[in-house]
Amino acid sequence: MLDLRQLRYFVAVAESEHVGRAAERLRISQSPLSRQIAQLEKNLGLTLFERTQQRIRLTSDGRVFLTEARALLRHADRLENLGRRLGRGEEGGLCIGYVADAMHTGILPTALRTLRDQRPGIHVALYDQESAEQFEGLRQRSLDIALVHTPPPGDDPDLDTAPLLQDPLLLALPAEHPLAGQEELTPEALDGQQWIAVGDDAQDPAWRDAFVASCVASGFTPDIRLDAADPLTALGLVASGLGLALIQKSMVRGTTDGVAVRELPWYGGSVQLWAAWHRVDLRPVVASFRETVLAGRGAA
Repeated sequence: MLDLRQLRYFVAVAESEHVGRAAERLRISQSPLSRQIAQLEKNLGLTLFERTQQRIRLTSDGRVFLTEARALLRHADRLENLGRRLGRGEEGGLCIGYVADAMHTGILPTALRTLRDQRPGIHVALYDQESAEQFEGLRQRSLDIALVHTPPPGDDPDLDTAPLLQDPLLLALPAEHPLAGQEELTPEALDGQQWIAVGDDAQDPAWRDAFVASCVASGFTPDIRLDAADPLTALGLVASGLGLALIQKSMVRGTTDGVAVRELPWYGGSVQLWAAWHRVDLRPVVASFRETVLAGRGAA
């Protein structure tokens, strides 16, 4: 049986890549920490670290084990908190995973407002995570609901899903740009223009290729000069006159000064949001909150 204390020690050493620093963080001495890590490896029959005189590094197996250990410890912490709240006569809390778009489209804030009105004393924990991590959180029961860009596979044995909204992409361009005064823009007019690509390598390493492919399929090739990790940054760069960008509709309401916005009916791109949850409900509050989220679905 796994020892949670040993797992916490392992995570601390793995994150520090140094036994001494991990020991300081855990407020224990180095020798017992090293012994606990060695005991964990012996119990597992697995080498978690490569050790040299200069440093300690995770093995490939150790990196896989670290991901699962973190998930298990998060679930253990949540389970302990839930138990304490139930012991005080409370109905427990909600752990919600989300992507940033769930916030600025209003889907999640609206649902949280309704939850506060219906259950003002309930504890809510929010986790900004990529989709794969949220799906694992649902399976491990460290999350109660996930708000993601893409759904899990339709044949997933554990998870159910439902679409929440499609947030159409609009063209944002500098207000002084020669194209800003045109009501209708053709793909040819955008071909070769300077562009700001919007995406996050950490969330989706293939986002840039997908963006270029969608543009080419629509009839123009963007000249990408800058990357922006999020839409707000992109809008700031557009306002500075540094290029054009495709921004979801929910982000350009009450547009930033210096930015003009145009619809591109022939483009048809959008940012999608989905809700995902475990097929088996353990607590009524989870099902109730899910229905609140689903009641807010619709176009942005």
